[in-house]
Amino acid sequence: MISSRQSVENATPAPQRTPEPGRILALDYGRARIGLALADGQARLARPLSVLARKNRGEDLRRLRGLVREYGVTRIVLGLPLRLDGTRGEMAEEVERFAERLRKQLGLPVDLMDERLSSWKAEALLAVKEKKISHRDFENAKKSRKKNRKENSVDAVAAAVILREFLAQRDRGKERD
Repeated sequence: MISSRQSVENATPAPQRTPEPGRILALDYGRARIGLALADGQARLARPLSVLARKNRGEDLRRLRGLVREYGVTRIVLGLPLRLDGTRGEMAEEVERFAERLRKQLGLPVDLMDERLSSWKAEALLAVKEKKISHRDFENAKKSRKKNRKENSVDAVAAAVILREFLAQRDRGKERD
């Protein structure tokens, strides 16, 4: 009879698998909502995920922690709302404090990504998708959409725009190395 110790010692070790890079979660931070987008670590595609309606700091972090676990997130990209001239304002400072809370509470790296015009780009993407309109007609379509649009889709698409920019910047850095 073989003892359990002998069977463990004689067992063939399982082949080591290279762990898959985790997913990247992008956040389009707002005082009322946070847009969410997701990409695999090696992916070049970012997809809108959903929108988190803000409640309070503790509850928001609890729900984000749950999403991090559910999707196997290993990095967070947070949109940094700089002014058009590139300077930081009150909202950018609020986002930087939120990024620090995320780092401490979730124990993950948090990258800040310039998000100037991300909401505008999201509006444009949604308008083109919905109506296949020309760029010239975008402003008129935007005005009519504001009455009927769901904020959720714009915030999630804005998060995907931020994540797409982050992935493109990361890939450009890899090409230089």
